[in-house]
Amino acid sequence: MVRTDLPRGHKLSMAGEDYLEAIYRIALEGSGENSSAAVRSVDVAEQLGVSKASVSKALTSLRDANMVEQARYGRVTLTPEGRAYAKRVWRSHRALRTFLVGTLGVAPDVADEEACLMEHYLSDDTINRWCDYLEREGTPIDGDPQV
Repeated sequence: MVRTDLPRGHKLSMAGEDYLEAIYRIALEGSGENSSAAVRSVDVAEQLGVSKASVSKALTSLRDANMVEQARYGRVTLTPEGRAYAKRVWRSHRALRTFLVGTLGVAPDVADEEACLMEHYLSDDTINRWCDYLEREGTPIDGDPQV
């Protein structure tokens, strides 16, 4: 069954969430816990393996959704709403990846790809329950955000 609607809590398309997550991750990499750091469009393109034109188009949509701010051709920053949304998507990704690798023994590269697909279809409630389960099992997901 192919799901065409978005789960509750998801305001963006899968692609929009991927762009938002990439901006968030790049900001974290560049400044530790400071996810409000500005990032370059070219870095987003490189991380996602897409063209700069694709990033530009996605940023227009994210700006329209009040998820990012960008001066004309300048660096991109997440709005508070965008930061919260991206943090949730990245947490979902890490929880799914942690479970796939740690519990099921899936190869890390496969787990990373599949976590990226699954993160878009689970509701906030399901992800929160999954994270709670992992933590009860002694598997924290909020540690080192390496992927």
